[in-house]
Amino acid sequence: MSWQSYVDDHLMCDIDGQHLSAAAIIGLDGSVWAQSTTFPQYKPEEITAITKDFDEPGSLAPTGLHLGGTKYMVIQGEPGAVIRGKKGPGGITVKKTNLALIFGIYDEPMTPGQCNMIVERLGDYLIEQGF
Repeated sequence: MSWQSYVDDHLMCDIDGQHLSAAAIIGLDGSVWAQSTTFPQYKPEEITAITKDFDEPGSLAPTGLHLGGTKYMVIQGEPGAVIRGKKGPGGITVKKTNLALIFGIYDEPMTPGQCNMIVERLGDYLIEQGF
């Protein structure tokens, strides 16, 4: 299975009539493994800051999580495993695997819990597979 099909079939899938507005799998080195056409154009330093927060939980809290120039307020996550952010009626979930970051971005009417479930389920699967 290609990385693009993980994004298309697993991250951008339909859940109760809702789906993520954007998704991507990005290597810990910042390389794009696969992404939806709607995923924002991001800066390398944004990925570096997100990766740093997994090593030093809480480092993003004072400044917020930035992706593609959009600032998300960092809310509860799982230190070293999941970062969650909120912006207005939408937000972002980032799950770290051994080799990559799984990104899911959502807007209402999708709920934060639905986004978390989609992103974290795929992340857990990839960790089990050694990725």
